[in-house]
Amino acid sequence: MIEFRIDRRSGVATYLQIVQQTKQALRLGLLEPGDRLPTAREVVQATAINPNTVLKAYRELEREGLVEARRGLGTFVRATLGGGAASAGSPLHDELADWARRAREAGLEREDMAALLTSVLDDTYRAPGARRTQQGDENA
Repeated sequence: MIEFRIDRRSGVATYLQIVQQTKQALRLGLLEPGDRLPTAREVVQATAINPNTVLKAYRELEREGLVEARRGLGTFVRATLGGGAASAGSPLHDELADWARRAREAGLEREDMAALLTSVLDDTYRAPGARRTQQGDENA
């Protein structure tokens, strides 16, 4: 079962952190269709957040078709995200884990790795014909 970690200093709304963490677990194959999410009460006990916040997150996930609430039973995963290529133990996951270890050994901090990865992702998923200026802005 997923355990939510709330970062009150992140600037991201608490309900969105729950939504994002659930989606990440779906992408990584940690949650699969049929799995039950923790009840609002369980999340409240573990994180000390308002139960309405948990319910808001679950409603958003339900609106997106990822989970379904079953009266008296809980909230269950309906759909998954990703194709399993990102799941723990997959070749891509293992290669990225090796890269992260090498980057850490080379002296990069977590924030440095995140910035580098974001930059590579931006370059990889940039629209065809777009180019980067010296300031890093995207232009057509």
